[in-house]
Amino acid sequence: MKVSLITVTYNSAATLKDTIESVASQDYPNIEYIVVDGNSKDGTQDIIRSYNDTVSKWLSEPDKGLYDAMNKGIQMASGDVVGIINSDDFYHRSDAISQVVNAFQEFRVASVYADVRFVRPDNLERTVRYYSSQSFSLESFKIGRMPAHPTFFTYRKNFEKYGYYRTDYKIAADFELLVRFLYREKLSYFYLPIDLMKMRTGGLSTKSWKSNVIINQEDLRACKENGLDTNYFWLYSRYFQKLLEFLPGLF
Repeated sequence: MKVSLITVTYNSAATLKDTIESVASQDYPNIEYIVVDGNSKDGTQDIIRSYNDTVSKWLSEPDKGLYDAMNKGIQMASGDVVGIINSDDFYHRSDAISQVVNAFQEFRVASVYADVRFVRPDNLERTVRYYSSQSFSLESFKIGRMPAHPTFFTYRKNFEKYGYYRTDYKIAADFELLVRFLYREKLSYFYLPIDLMKMRTGGLSTKSWKSNVIINQEDLRACKENGLDTNYFWLYSRYFQKLLEFLPGLF
C-alpha cells in the first residue's frame, strides 16, 4: 500500500525542517511525500530542495488559500491512501504511518484517524492540550466535534468520487469534508488509539475570537449542507468539553 503525505507551506522556513525530517524518519518504506508551496519568500523553497531524497514531488506557485493548496497536493498524489501533515506539525514516532497502514489492512475500513498532541512552539516536549478522537461518533458533528483532522487518512479514490476540500470555506473546510465523507457518504472508519503526531499551538482556527465565530458559522453550514441537523447552542457547547483537553498541560 502506497501512502501519499501532503504538506502545504507558505513562509514555513522556521518549522518545515521538523516536518520533513519526521516524514523521513518513518519506518514504513512506501511513502510518497508531496509539498505544495504558496510561493514563499522566506527560504522555504531552499529547504524543500535540500530534502530531495525525502520530498517526492513539489511545486511553488500562488494559490487561493490553504484548502486550494491541499487539493493541488491530493491531485498530484499517486498513493492508495492520502494524509495531510501541516508544515508546523511533525510525527514524533517512527511507526506512525506503519500503524495507519496496519489499521487499513487489518480492519478493512475506508478511513483511519487517531489522537494528536498540541505542544508549545518554544518547548516541543511540553504538551498543552491532548486531542483524543476516541469518543467521536457521527453525532459528535452536531456539536462541532470531529476526529483530529491531521491524523485523518483515507483512500485517494474517495476524494475523486466524493469531492475535495471546499475552497468556499475560510476555516472549516476540513470539518465539512469529514462530515461529507463520514456522515453523508457513510465511509467506514477506525480509531487508532495512539497520539500520532504533535502540533504546535497557534493554528488557523485558534487565532482569535473572530476565528471562533467564523468556524461555528461554517460548522453550522457544513452540517446543514450535508443533511445533519444542529444549531448554535449545540455547537458552542463543545467549548465546555474542550477544557478537559487542556488538563495535561496543567501538570
